Amino acid sequence: MKFRLLAAVAVAACAAPLAAKPVEYRVLTQSRDIGHFKVDREGTAVSIDYDFKQNGRGPTIKETIRLDQDGAPLDWTITGRTTFGNAVSESFRRTGKGVEWKDLAGPGSIRGKDAPRYYATQNGSPFDVAALAKALLADPDKTMPVAPGGTATLTERARSSFDGPDGKLDVVTYELSGLSLNPAYITLDAQGDLFALASAGFIIARAGYEKAADQPLRELSEKLASDRFAMLQKDGAKRYAGPVRIRNVRLFDPAAKALTEPRDVVVFGQKISEIVPTGSIATPGETTVDGAGGTLVPGLYEMHGHIGQEDALLNVLAGVTSTRDMGNDDAVLDKLVARIEAGEVAGPRIVRSGFIEGKSPFSSMTGSLVATQVEALDAVRKYAARGFWQAKLYNSMNPEWSPAVTAEAHRLGLKVAGHVPAFSSADAMIAAGFDEITHVNQLMLGWVLNPGEDTRTLFRFTAMRRFPALDVKSAKVQATLDAMVKNKVAHEPTIGIHELGLTALDGKPNPGAIDYIDHMPPAEQRQLKQALFGADTPQQRAEYVAAYAKIIETLSEMHRKGILLIPGTDTGGAFTYHRELELFGQLGMTPADVLSRATLEMAQLLDQDQQLGSIERGKLADFFLIPGDPTKDLKAIKAIRMVVKDGAFYYPPEIYPRLGIKPFATAPQVK
Repeated sequence: MKFRLLAAVAVAACAAPLAAKPVEYRVLTQSRDIGHFKVDREGTAVSIDYDFKQNGRGPTIKETIRLDQDGAPLDWTITGRTTFGNAVSESFRRTGKGVEWKDLAGPGSIRGKDAPRYYATQNGSPFDVAALAKALLADPDKTMPVAPGGTATLTERARSSFDGPDGKLDVVTYELSGLSLNPAYITLDAQGDLFALASAGFIIARAGYEKAADQPLRELSEKLASDRFAMLQKDGAKRYAGPVRIRNVRLFDPAAKALTEPRDVVVFGQKISEIVPTGSIATPGETTVDGAGGTLVPGLYEMHGHIGQEDALLNVLAGVTSTRDMGNDDAVLDKLVARIEAGEVAGPRIVRSGFIEGKSPFSSMTGSLVATQVEALDAVRKYAARGFWQAKLYNSMNPEWSPAVTAEAHRLGLKVAGHVPAFSSADAMIAAGFDEITHVNQLMLGWVLNPGEDTRTLFRFTAMRRFPALDVKSAKVQATLDAMVKNKVAHEPTIGIHELGLTALDGKPNPGAIDYIDHMPPAEQRQLKQALFGADTPQQRAEYVAAYAKIIETLSEMHRKGILLIPGTDTGGAFTYHRELELFGQLGMTPADVLSRATLEMAQLLDQDQQLGSIERGKLADFFLIPGDPTKDLKAIKAIRMVVKDGAFYYPPEIYPRLGIKPFATAPQVK
């Protein structure tokens, strides 16, 4: 649940080398060098320096490791800061009595002489999986247990060659699975040492070879991941030749904000062909699904995604059948959209935002980077010509360009949303013509910042400690909110990521994960038990908690004034989207209000309500089946038995175990 919080966070827990001399690796995202991974080994002693920064944030990690003669760790100390500034103090030790460790999730141990010899770090560098991969390479069955939990397996996937300062290197890419929901793709040289670790938009590669390896290995990892998800789609997506009659269900009607009487719903192809009284007469060649008196809910809209293949399937299984992507590697997303639309992999319908960022030392390496207003206008035209729904402006863009960029976007039929560019305010962006302000901290910072303070760094998070002093009824706050009402400016607050950042504590399940953490694999459970934003003192944490309370107060006031609040996560959607909707219920909205907002009202916002957003005859069959009544308890949407999207029927209880997830419900009976 990678907050996209970024490819960076997922990669930070995987891969590295066991070289006998200092070795440097470069960290690249979208072919831009953003940092380093340095390994210095003398005998059995290893020191690590791991540091990269993307969008003004990233991990800063130091490690000291003592190895045995086989290269397995005996002692391991990890210090530094996570991507969002949380302090790291992690350790591992192996003796004849077993292994023990301490990380932000808490201490743990495995006793006995057969305890695992290798350790997967929580917040370490890629050294852990590189050492593990080398050991697996020498293991007869290439499988072994790993502390704190799980069984790692190494499988060869491809061979390549690259030229560089040490000559031509022949390398092998392996799939390293068993440590998390998705495998890592790690490339080793002939000695079994790390050459590279790649994902679709991110790579750590040996210095001197990084440019040669960048695109080929990223494309390879993307293909390997896609092949895996294609297999899951082939096995998990059920397509029936004739009509499918879903019997004895009540429908959530988002216009009436209520459940209907029991009905039978018939799907043929991609569309709803009938909605008739329950007990209706079937026709020859039909498939029947027993709804057992449950509820059909229209497919949900996750309005703040940065979607990748790993998120795509999980979102569909969670009932999220449509996503507004808020910025991505355009070429990578092009391929994913094509695969989803062709039915090769599972994924939601994707509405795209064109990401426009100004060039600076803190630039986000996403979408289009621009250095002038002319380039920003060209980016708007590029996205409009390619059918994007809106332009999203970001932190480093010169705020003086906003009026012209917004006017051009509107001329071409695009909406405009985004962060508040550094050294500006929400008031200025509202005046410039923004249709929507993204993230509640971006909205509120303008009320607490001093002139010249830079929000392109982690300061845009730490400055939230000033929020408790705000008076929501004050003139400056009300002036902004009244301007939003007058100009019909919407707001997408991403409440859940603020709840996580401001209130989560090390060693405890984060508040948004309580209902699903026990269903996740051990590695994910561990990641869900650490704070996001660092708080160095109890006073700082208390200030963050108070800031979150002020956020909820502010959003409640916005809802009272009639400002459209848009549900989105920026944390990958799926389970975290369910939590986002729960948090909307704390703003004065009923469960039915929230579900209507997440379905029909978002379809209307995106001009898709003629085909989506409600369960009606002739509309596309995007909906999911649950046993409970979500108008009484919104948590009912978490127990999903079946999802229908784009003519395919998915049964999450049958697919989740293949991902290491314990199902939340049983699949319906199908005849």
